[in-house]
Amino acid sequence: MKKKLQVMVFLAIVGVVLYLTKNYWEGWIVGIVSILFSLSAFFIAIVIFFENRHPSRTVTWLIVLAIFPVLGFFFYLMFGQNHRKMKTFTEKAIMDEQALDRIEGNKPLNENELGKMGEDQQLLFRLAHRLANSPISFATETKVLTDGKETFAHILKALRDATNHIHMEYYIVRNDEIGNEIKDILIEKAKQGVNVRFLYDAVGCFQLSKYYIQQLKDAGVEMVPFAPVKMPLLNHRINYRNHRKIIVVDGQIAFVGGLNIGDEYLGKNEYFGHWRDTHLFVRGEAVRSLQLIFLRDWYYMTRETLLKPNYLSPDLPTSEHLGGVQMIASGPDTRWEVIKKLFFSMITSAKKSIWIASPYFVPDDDILSALKIAALSGVDVRILVPNRPDKRIVFYASRSYFPELLEAGVKIYEYNRGFMHSKILIVDEEIASIGTANMDMRSFHLNFEVNAFLYKTKSVHSLVGDYIYDMEHSTIISYEKFKKRSIHKKIFESTSRLLSPLL
Repeated sequence: MKKKLQVMVFLAIVGVVLYLTKNYWEGWIVGIVSILFSLSAFFIAIVIFFENRHPSRTVTWLIVLAIFPVLGFFFYLMFGQNHRKMKTFTEKAIMDEQALDRIEGNKPLNENELGKMGEDQQLLFRLAHRLANSPISFATETKVLTDGKETFAHILKALRDATNHIHMEYYIVRNDEIGNEIKDILIEKAKQGVNVRFLYDAVGCFQLSKYYIQQLKDAGVEMVPFAPVKMPLLNHRINYRNHRKIIVVDGQIAFVGGLNIGDEYLGKNEYFGHWRDTHLFVRGEAVRSLQLIFLRDWYYMTRETLLKPNYLSPDLPTSEHLGGVQMIASGPDTRWEVIKKLFFSMITSAKKSIWIASPYFVPDDDILSALKIAALSGVDVRILVPNRPDKRIVFYASRSYFPELLEAGVKIYEYNRGFMHSKILIVDEEIASIGTANMDMRSFHLNFEVNAFLYKTKSVHSLVGDYIYDMEHSTIISYEKFKKRSIHKKIFESTSRLLSPLL
């Protein structure tokens, strides 16, 4: 309290001094500051130019820096530094690669099972294996969980049944009803001797109270924030967030998908109403891939090595002929934009249909072109989005892409039963992706994400059935009607789209 009072007095004195001497400094100091910011913006523009980024992103940055040099300067510090990103995450990339080589790298593909797949699916398998070095399991049981009620019922049961360890990695955790129910279970388990480790994103959980975290720590739960940011306005790390949602219980059961921990995911938010989301229950071999992703992230933040047999080689139930399951991690630490490239490969391999659900639809040029070409070729391309915004700029940036997609023959649906938050891609009703990655540039280029890729599993059929059901609660957008929207909406959409390479 005393320190806060001292700081307030100091700031008040500084303010009074600046006000009394404003006639002296406001002229030449403002001039010098303006010149420094302009020079900084100029040199930043040169750096961006020679980094050979995508032309649209380069042009966007140059426009922002030219029109708003001061604002652009700070915006670049937060969101634009490619060389800082490479420097920051190079060490993590090397550590991840070493861990993958040690645990998974030498395992050959199961050619017998792979041979049962179609030619295009085999190519996708091999691409995913090469880019992400992640094995394909043909002995993993999966189950699609279609909303918060079903998802949290399975999660709560799995947490209560834990006997050895619980590993959790989340972008958002709230101190509300479901957040406290999970907290109480974790405290109980920790007191029983279960090892509980909880990695939460420092920015996504910025509203989570210190008291909530301290209660868990006091009970023995290891609580670790991912990539804390001390000076948000001057720290580029604020832009690279851990968007993953992973739970691993005893190395036997795991969960991955779109739901964070919060009451709105159970439909308890009046604005959003019913919350449509998709999560995945996993049991069997592929659990180990999610475990490895968690352990790599945990080591990056704590330097605690947990690549041990009791976490990576538990006794698993043997089951086969369940289709292929592959867990793929992507993020700013990977050399390739893995999930985006797999999405691109899935879209371009489609023969019959491409069905997408994403709350945020801000594709880059590659994905946009692939979708338009597929639709023009006669493939049934459908995109399901929310009909109400939770992030206004992203919502209107999404709609700026609608005219060219509709013109190419893409069918766009707006979900009107509540808020649609699923992140799904289904191709030809045979292969599918479900996970944390949205169909947007933030998930492609900036966030740490994780998706499950499914090949001819029962879960793919469930996703197809759910998608058809969601169509019945959605309204298809008419191209002719959409063209008649108001001019102010068109202006806002175009302005939002200008920022889309930065979103």
